[in-house]
Amino acid sequence: MTMTAPTTILIRGARPYGEEPRDLLIEGDRIREIAAPGAIDAPEGAEVVDAEGLIALPGLVDLHVHLREPGFESAETVLTGTRAAAKGGFTTVFAMPNTQPVMDTAGVVEAVWALGREAGYADVHPIGAVTVGQNGEQLAELGSMAESRAKVRVFSDDGKCVFDPLIMRRALEYAKAFDGVVAQHAQDPKLTVGAQMNEGELSAELGLGGWPGAAESSIIARDALLAEQVGSRVHVCHLSTRTSVDVVRWAKARGIAITAEVTPHHLLLTEEKVRGFDARFKVNPPLRTDDDVAALREALADGTIDIVGTDHAPHPSDSKQTEWDHASMGMVGLESCLRIVHATMVAPGTIGWRDVARILSETPARLGSAPESGTPLEAGALANLVLYDAEASSVFTEDDLAGKSRNSPYLGLELPGSVRWTIYRGTPTVRDGEVVDAEEVGRAARRRHAEEAR
Repeated sequence: MTMTAPTTILIRGARPYGEEPRDLLIEGDRIREIAAPGAIDAPEGAEVVDAEGLIALPGLVDLHVHLREPGFESAETVLTGTRAAAKGGFTTVFAMPNTQPVMDTAGVVEAVWALGREAGYADVHPIGAVTVGQNGEQLAELGSMAESRAKVRVFSDDGKCVFDPLIMRRALEYAKAFDGVVAQHAQDPKLTVGAQMNEGELSAELGLGGWPGAAESSIIARDALLAEQVGSRVHVCHLSTRTSVDVVRWAKARGIAITAEVTPHHLLLTEEKVRGFDARFKVNPPLRTDDDVAALREALADGTIDIVGTDHAPHPSDSKQTEWDHASMGMVGLESCLRIVHATMVAPGTIGWRDVARILSETPARLGSAPESGTPLEAGALANLVLYDAEASSVFTEDDLAGKSRNSPYLGLELPGSVRWTIYRGTPTVRDGEVVDAEEVGRAARRRHAEEAR
């Protein structure tokens, strides 16, 4: 039997940010009260959640997701992608524009935004294309997308680099007018023709085209200088090498408004995974070396890298179950992200749970100009939160995937942690580890929208 989404939830004994246990009372879409365990009586009709031992974090925010709709619904849709997001503890996602048609007009971004509202699993913020059709030749109408109902503030040609320096400069100038940010896919296309994996001894041994790190770091350096010239913000997508870290650190020291993200897979996996020619490990940018992984972890801990973004990139099975040279690049990552950050950053003692909230919620919400997302766990805040069992551990399987595609690089790996509850605007989207039925979530969304309209 499908439950009607409750309007009142009492969470007992959760540990906000991994600290002392607290009870949290949620009424409607707000956290109404936080108090010592047992201090809040359960209101009549409330859903009571036994969260003893579970860590409470603000709902996670992902600045880099591919939802594939419109145009590539065989891989993912807004509905299935946000179900995957909920499964991983996310309540807000930013959808990249490499769809068909490309999200380069107000009409297309509004359509994707509306699909997210209808699905009801997470806030969906479309990212507008920088250039028309992502062809790198003519600036898209950034202003009309910014003024649309979707209120776009992040622009990217992700999947392609904005290679023309004049177009990149004009995009930075245009976005500055409404405090937008250009998120660059840093890849010099001239240096990566035929590239299949990280350039080095292993690529030579395997006979695969090498992907030099300089193809990434050179674009980052150029764009940092352009951002400094214009006085605008630039964001580096999926940074992957030690040299790129050094460039971002240098730019920040100069006072340039540059930010950067790292993916979970670049925090954990290395080029050694390519030896088996398993196309689940084929990704853009490619998996790098042990030294690069160490540098990325250090930079995330010290703030040189600002956030973790999944670069959730679903593909149909036939796009991955083929020869390496012909396989699509990309991995799904929403359902596994928090567990990978736990494994690579928290378990070794490098960062704590408040840092996790910063890099996976607060900062990505700020960078994306989404003030309702990433809010701290306090009375009066929007009720977006995740309850996480940090003591759990299990093998990651296809049962852990809630989206359409199966191209996860973590299948078969033992990973720590488990997302037990995700609550989005006061509505459970994951309950006791299971994604809530779309009908129930959709009813709650329609009720919220009706209340907003009154």
